[in-house]
Amino acid sequence: KENKMQHIINSAQTCLDCKKPKCQTGCPVGTPIAEMIRLFLSGDIKEAGQKVFDNNPLSIICSLVCPHEKHCEGHCVLNKKHTPVNVGGIENYISTYYMNYRAFEKPEQNGRNIAIIGSGPAGISLAMMMALKGYNMTMYEANDKIGGVLRYGIPDFRLDRTILDTIEEKLKKIGVKIRKNIMIGKNITLDDMFRDDFDAVFIGTGVWRPKKLGIKGESLGNVHFAIDYLKTPKAYDLGEKVIVVGAGNVAMDVARTAIRNGAHEVSIMYRKGEEDMPAERIEIEHAKIDGVKFNLFKSPLEFSETGIKYENTKEDDNSIAFEEADSILIAISQTARDLIVKNNTGLSLGENGLLESDENGVTARKGVFASGDVVTGARTVVEAVAFSKRVAKSIEEYIDTLPPKNKVS
Repeated sequence: KENKMQHIINSAQTCLDCKKPKCQTGCPVGTPIAEMIRLFLSGDIKEAGQKVFDNNPLSIICSLVCPHEKHCEGHCVLNKKHTPVNVGGIENYISTYYMNYRAFEKPEQNGRNIAIIGSGPAGISLAMMMALKGYNMTMYEANDKIGGVLRYGIPDFRLDRTILDTIEEKLKKIGVKIRKNIMIGKNITLDDMFRDDFDAVFIGTGVWRPKKLGIKGESLGNVHFAIDYLKTPKAYDLGEKVIVVGAGNVAMDVARTAIRNGAHEVSIMYRKGEEDMPAERIEIEHAKIDGVKFNLFKSPLEFSETGIKYENTKEDDNSIAFEEADSILIAISQTARDLIVKNNTGLSLGENGLLESDENGVTARKGVFASGDVVTGARTVVEAVAFSKRVAKSIEEYIDTLPPKNKVS
């Protein structure tokens, strides 16, 4: 740990403390990075932690799972000649310290009730922001643990689950009530919530419905959807040879998870070349280092219990061949479930299957707001936080138009 701390200090000391920090403008949530590092190096770690937390209540998680090379670190001026500042490592050290140090207490209540459906990054960040302002928050989660995609969609080797347990403990301390194992939409509807004196309802249910290829063999017992597999990898026996169809970040996560759970040979099958893969470059590099193989310019035609019949997609080669596999994992993106929209009036899904709202999270139904992946499709955690910050403002503006209520302590 001392070595790690020294490494963090050494990296922080390379920061040039730019007058107009490009790292901050490169961050979707505008983290005050130069100021954070300045405070950290001058011994004001608590103030540095508070500044970062006030800007982003999920900084402890974003510092671990963000694509830093695309955002903050990718914009660092040191990239031109040297190694960029290790912003993620520094921010995580500060955020972890701050979360352990700060006494989270329930503030005075303002008498307004807000329901949050879904406890992923969008829901957690909104709950934290609004509860600290005195709103009475109730969060609903379909599973038995909070976190959404953070818990069930990001492998544990990338994100330690105990961080989510710490966040849950902090949410409870500031008064957030969490109702688990309940799927909102059919049994409990939005009408029920408004009847029960909620002033606003927020939907942040993520994207949990995997997209299908629609080819023969997709219902077989050795074929699985990646997003389902990531929830509980240990519940699956994939065998020795596994093929992952798709080449986004989820495909890389699934391939690396399969290797860690006993598969001997894992390959990615993709219809284009490596430069066209939607996954971040660093995710592809990590997959290669973990031993994942890449089967490029191949498009699946049919699945069977022994493998995949595929077509070669390189120019001048549309030949058909077969690749053996014990298991096949489909990772070609996912979309939103339509349970809430189908069973509640006033909401609509766009042609892309996602919940429709404006850029500030306002939906077609009065008093109902949404953000995160359920609106944008699968994006990064920090983008969900940035969206939820805009929604927090929208909800406050909406509640200000409602008739006053008596304040309760």
